[in-house]
Amino acid sequence: MNRERVHTSGIDRRAFLSAGTAAAAATLLAPSGFAQTQHFALGPEPIRYPSGVWKVLDPRFNKYMIGNTPLVREWTGGLWAEGPAWNGVGRYVVFSDIPNNVQMRWDEATGKVTQMRAASNFSNGNTFDWQGRQIACEHQTARVVRYEYQGEPTVLAATFDGKRLNAPNDAVVHPNGGGILFTDPGYGSHWHYEGTVRELELPTSVYHIDGQNGRLTKLTDEIMKPNGLCFSPDYRILYVADTAPTHHPNEKATIIAWDVQNNGARLTNRRVFATQDVGFHDGIRADVDGNVWCSTGFGGEGIDGVHVYAPDGKKIGQIVMPEGTANLCFVGKHRNRLFMTSSQSVYTLYTAAQGAHIT
Repeated sequence: MNRERVHTSGIDRRAFLSAGTAAAAATLLAPSGFAQTQHFALGPEPIRYPSGVWKVLDPRFNKYMIGNTPLVREWTGGLWAEGPAWNGVGRYVVFSDIPNNVQMRWDEATGKVTQMRAASNFSNGNTFDWQGRQIACEHQTARVVRYEYQGEPTVLAATFDGKRLNAPNDAVVHPNGGGILFTDPGYGSHWHYEGTVRELELPTSVYHIDGQNGRLTKLTDEIMKPNGLCFSPDYRILYVADTAPTHHPNEKATIIAWDVQNNGARLTNRRVFATQDVGFHDGIRADVDGNVWCSTGFGGEGIDGVHVYAPDGKKIGQIVMPEGTANLCFVGKHRNRLFMTSSQSVYTLYTAAQGAHIT
């Protein structure tokens, strides 16, 4: 998502230090909670176990920690990494580097990151439908597209009530009927950096694409900047991150919850699930226990990373990251490895949690 109007002058920007090897050209400063004066480049953090990235706020979070696993910086070199989605068949994650207008591919088997699709129309969020086809939200064209088995895109949504969509951001797919829910906050229309500047023609909203007939329905516009979204494990609740402070400075960042009706075609019982006072949550994913894992950025050192909320809305833990984190997903055969797109880099961390859904 775009970050205009967000002030980052308070974020510590201490100089990178050499780690003594050729690879150390890519080192970055670790946040508080890491072993003092330790810095790391690509690969695991060279510190003692347990890693200082784990931060327990409630005893319920202890069960999801692994004491003898490192945070691994898998790749760096992006401008703003977003939209990761796990493909279990191919054992890879597709993610977007929005300003560079490319989709990238992290291979679980080799650990390598390579370019997957250039000129991606400044795509942001990605997911896979229940037939294994990639769904992408495009900023520049203001479309939701599906890549068919031979790779050609099919446009699923581009207009509503005769007006162009703002700039679709993130999407999820319901298992019953294959309906696609997506957010349309318009970040790709605010800066040329992440799309094309133009006036928004529609209210910022959450939409539903019928999986059978393709009909587009607006589910709600009772949200200022709808961003990342996910279902609860049983698909009965939809959570949507509202990054309102980027354009409404008097508002707090929140996560809004709705009850899901008609296989995702209708939302009811709107309520605030969680509120973030500093920084804001972007991409979100649920685990099998119903906890919501929220990527978090622009909060500064000790806040940026991943915040975890129990089903009752209480924050129970954090993963403190060395970069602001825009999005995340659970990957691997058991969906117990967290993949995080964090500003210019992507990271992985094994957890004792298990992602609720395939992507």
